[in-house]
Amino acid sequence: MLSISTSRAARNLGWTTSIFVLLATVAGSVSPASPGAHRQEKQKPEASHVWTQVGRASWYGRRTFQGRLTASGEPFDRTLLTCAHPTLPIGSLVKVTNLTNHRSIMVRVNDRGPIIPGRIVDLSYAAAHALGFRREGVARVRLERIEGAEMAQVDWPEANRDAATTTSH
Repeated sequence: MLSISTSRAARNLGWTTSIFVLLATVAGSVSPASPGAHRQEKQKPEASHVWTQVGRASWYGRRTFQGRLTASGEPFDRTLLTCAHPTLPIGSLVKVTNLTNHRSIMVRVNDRGPIIPGRIVDLSYAAAHALGFRREGVARVRLERIEGAEMAQVDWPEANRDAATTTSH
């Protein structure tokens, strides 16, 4: 009796396995050559430059501003790569390129400004230092608003605390 039950169970298991293999093969989700092929890989969406502006940038961040609340509601920290822009949404990620030396960095909009006419952006002390115009005080720059994966993946404000993250072209 035990051998009949075992035999029947083996037959049922064989049929069940055959049906699953057939269904999986028809659906194309199982391939013997690539056992993990049915898993869908998460792909990082490409960032896109959707907005560009060229003009003069200045910096702010003397010690008197340190700790004051920005338009975003967070305290100003001159050691972070942030900026003040008159119209870009707070929290926007912006690539800033110094058009004189071609250094580029990413900054986050966290304040409103600049207050001086003829300037398109006020950068933090750290951003001006990273772009190489801290001593001059003003530089011609290109701003590119970045939309896409970077916004979600960057852990602000700590991610860009180190001003040594500059790149050259």
